[in-house]
Amino acid sequence: MGAPDFLETWSLGQLPRIERALEGWLGDARVPDHLGQAMRYAALGGGKRLRPLLVLAAAEAVQGHPQAALRAACAVELVHAYSLVHDDLPCMDNDVLRRGKPTVHVRFGEPLALLAGDALQTLAFELIVPEDAGIPEAMQARLSRLLAAAAGAQGMAGGQAIDLVHVGQPLTEAQLCDMHRRKTGALLRASVCMGAACAHQPVPPATWAALAKYGAAVGLAFQVVDDILDATADTATLGKTAGKDRIADKPTFVTILGLEKARAYAQQLLAQAEQALQASALAQTAHLRALARRLVMRHA
Repeated sequence: MGAPDFLETWSLGQLPRIERALEGWLGDARVPDHLGQAMRYAALGGGKRLRPLLVLAAAEAVQGHPQAALRAACAVELVHAYSLVHDDLPCMDNDVLRRGKPTVHVRFGEPLALLAGDALQTLAFELIVPEDAGIPEAMQARLSRLLAAAAGAQGMAGGQAIDLVHVGQPLTEAQLCDMHRRKTGALLRASVCMGAACAHQPVPPATWAALAKYGAAVGLAFQVVDDILDATADTATLGKTAGKDRIADKPTFVTILGLEKARAYAQQLLAQAEQALQASALAQTAHLRALARRLVMRHA
């Protein structure tokens, strides 16, 4: 086995910080025990933590406020965890497996799963508006606004609504891209922008636009690769039910473009992300560039 690459070395340093912070914030003794168990089950002990790593890498690129970045990283992960809990419910995707274990509603029942998702979402916003962490109020407000827009009707929730009404119906490539820019891409783009919003000084507009473009390309690439894996990998590898989009008759990048064109599109989006980083004029973007490559080259 060769020596770990620089991204792995960096990630191994960041991931324990993220896990410790999440465990601490999810261990509030004031939360009813059965609800706390469901929340911890949903958010801890699994996942690639891609979104928190994007926050921290973007904050590193702009030399941002470290405590604000860690809180933003955990907030994004909590919103992501909440979305998975709700997506898996019988009224949505009705999935029984997530991250290699039973989904939250299977383990705890539908009512508690619904409440756990709600509580994870609201906890995310508590984290980024602390009273005593030395984070400027203007920064807190901007982080809140970015996260709310990504999670709401214009972003993730809106994308899920489009998804629900188009089951079994044809979509054009442009419509599919729009849906996934909202459903999946918005939170990944927000992860990058929230990291940039942790800068001590305002980020120049051109740099902000370049980072947002990077985030948008990475966000859509993630979904393209997800569709490829759903069509080609097995359940054990994915840790979730393989082929569920085909079974549910959902339009995907594979069904619309074909497998090889979908793979080529993922590479095209990776190139867009790398070009955006070059245009940002930031010196410390190596981890952002490596995260984009890891995302596109992943096998699970």
